[in-house]
Amino acid sequence: MQLSAGKLWGMRRMADDKGLFKMTAVDQRPPIKGPIAKHHGVAEAPWQEVADFKTLLIETLQGQSSAMLLDPHYAIPRGIGKLSPAKGLIVTLEDSVFEETPDGRLSSEIDDWSVAKIKRMGGDAVKVLAWYRPDAPEHNRQKQKDFTKRIGEACARHDIPFLFELLVYPLKSDAHQTTDYVEMTGKRTDHVLQSVADFAAPEFGIDVFKLESPVAAKDVPEGEDAQVQAAFDEMGRLAGRPWVMLSAGAGKAEFRNILNHAYRAGASGYLAGRAIWLEPFGLYPDWEGMREGLETGAVDYMRDLNALTDQAATPWDRHAVFGPDGARFAPADESFRHSYGDFG
Repeated sequence: MQLSAGKLWGMRRMADDKGLFKMTAVDQRPPIKGPIAKHHGVAEAPWQEVADFKTLLIETLQGQSSAMLLDPHYAIPRGIGKLSPAKGLIVTLEDSVFEETPDGRLSSEIDDWSVAKIKRMGGDAVKVLAWYRPDAPEHNRQKQKDFTKRIGEACARHDIPFLFELLVYPLKSDAHQTTDYVEMTGKRTDHVLQSVADFAAPEFGIDVFKLESPVAAKDVPEGEDAQVQAAFDEMGRLAGRPWVMLSAGAGKAEFRNILNHAYRAGASGYLAGRAIWLEPFGLYPDWEGMREGLETGAVDYMRDLNALTDQAATPWDRHAVFGPDGARFAPADESFRHSYGDFG
């Protein structure tokens, strides 16, 4: 497999010069809006407070990031002026408010937002989260697949990478119920793996998978574990293209353990948020304290993750899906402008 010119450039923009993804998520909405609203005793968090915190994350964490994931509600309008143009820009597309039906969750795009707008504003990649349960009723699964396929087709049309995130969640019949953006309590490894398998087909147009641990974060050991490693190995095999790990609210030590196993399985980096910045955010509304915590503890933690990534991760462009020569520009000859199509 080879990438089109726009997708190849976007993938390079997200990675560092070694082809490794060290990406920081600043697109979270409920996990940031909720605590701020609670502090102020209001139903809806003040826009300026949310936007200012996201801007603070951009200012303090971009130095250790190869790219940052921003949202169009707060982070882009308030903070993009603080983002270095040397950093990759990933933009989120999915609405954080999902539809909870008796048969499972349904995802949708943010209103008045699209792949075309992300491309037009200069985004390097489109990120989408889809909630998915492989054991949900077929019609629910099909709607989530149709949603994903539609976005994949738009990314192909606008020649921009599609970064796809999968999360399992509790169905109505499950014991542990939550609508929070956290790892599902009691999740099953086979559900995580089957979810990846269900979206690995070329028809979805996914360029990078952003995946959760196939094993509960608390059960991933610091050292090697053959059974746990086998689950990560299988997830990498099923992904069949470059993939990165998400933190899903895991603690710092837990997420590092997850990365150790993921890198042994061929992952190319991480796209994480709360594992990096949640601790300083707990000091809100102490802005000086939050800044200090981000500039010290959070940055130090990222340095540690980046050192591990440098040592153990697989460069995305050397993934086996691209063949023995790796990802490369094609056609690298005088025919390029003739064969490369318009948006059409």
